[in-house]
Amino acid sequence: MNPFQTFRVALRALLRNKMRSFLTCLGMIIGVSAVIAMVAIGEGAKARVEEAFAAMGTNLLIVMAGSSSMGGVQGGSGSQPTLTWEDLKAIQSEVSSVKYAAPQLRSNGQVMSEEQNWGTQIYGTTPEYFKIRSWAVSSGSLLTQSDGDTGAKVAVLGQTVADKLFGVGSSPVGQNIRIKNIPFTVVGVLAKKGQSAMGQDYDDALFIPVSTFGSKIQGGLKKYLSGSIMVQAATSDTARTQADVTALLRDRHRLADGIDDDFSIRNLAEIASAQQEGTKTMTSLLAAVAAVSLLVGGIGIMNIMLVSVTERTREIGLRMAIGARRYQIMAQFLVESLTLAFFGGLIGVAVGVGTATWLSSSFGWSLLIRPDVVAISVVFSALTGVIFGLYPARKASRLDPIDALRYE
Repeated sequence: MNPFQTFRVALRALLRNKMRSFLTCLGMIIGVSAVIAMVAIGEGAKARVEEAFAAMGTNLLIVMAGSSSMGGVQGGSGSQPTLTWEDLKAIQSEVSSVKYAAPQLRSNGQVMSEEQNWGTQIYGTTPEYFKIRSWAVSSGSLLTQSDGDTGAKVAVLGQTVADKLFGVGSSPVGQNIRIKNIPFTVVGVLAKKGQSAMGQDYDDALFIPVSTFGSKIQGGLKKYLSGSIMVQAATSDTARTQADVTALLRDRHRLADGIDDDFSIRNLAEIASAQQEGTKTMTSLLAAVAAVSLLVGGIGIMNIMLVSVTERTREIGLRMAIGARRYQIMAQFLVESLTLAFFGGLIGVAVGVGTATWLSSSFGWSLLIRPDVVAISVVFSALTGVIFGLYPARKASRLDPIDALRYE
């Protein structure tokens, strides 16, 4: 009997009990679909974390001022001015592992156009800031060095601010706005950036030259920088850049060994890595739990195949009596279990993709279906069928023909 005939005989035997065959496949369907759906949702969450941190900027460090302390009460990072404008210049010029560094001064304020007003975040910065954040303009231009040198009253709007002040689809470039009743000219609108991992709208912001910010919006602290410093590492080795910046600032602030830093540095690469590891662990856990269903499905196949061997004992005896070899009997039952598992796996793929898509659209979750996981799930389901079908097939092939023919 050739392989095609073996498959045809096995398929005919399965179709004689369609409902039982379907219920046997159901365990594999549930297992494969659960694995695919859970991994797809988990990978989507991981990709969303990566996108959120990529939106903040690549190889990014945030240098913040120190913490104030009064009566044992700590004010938190940034509450004590310790960073100076000279520190910023030193970071830009003396640390070889730094590609760009830019100040980030921030204030809340009401912004008005001729017809609308909107409360938003107002930032004072330099042109390097947009390079660090990998933030391009959708129309107009970015801030320039001459804008900062002359203290020009120009502004670059985030997309949300532009939409609120001038309407969706409008072109505010060249229009006038008022920030705290001071007139500014809009020179550009930034490309849409989206939201952070915590739900902050990056596009709900407005940017002006840092010199203009200090003179018109919020008075400065003379030599001290009343904000934070955004730093982009020249390579992906942000840990080295962090160490270099830390060493420079400790030296400039004359901090002896054993004395705590009077500043803090946030390494977003490390935060992103921790977030991804957490998501990866959760995805692996969900996949492992779902994979148990595959094991249960395999046990179900073995159980049904044992029942089938018992029911078809006389048939097996008759086939062996007319010349069927033991390996042919064994092959037939193995093909039956393999067919159940394989088709269960294929249906499970369709159900898993459909379930993942439905969950994604219903709850607004990110979705990323990995072809390798789909292929592995189908192959694993087929292997499960072979492994759990081996014992029933071996049992059928070892029946004694005479005893099998006498079986009632």
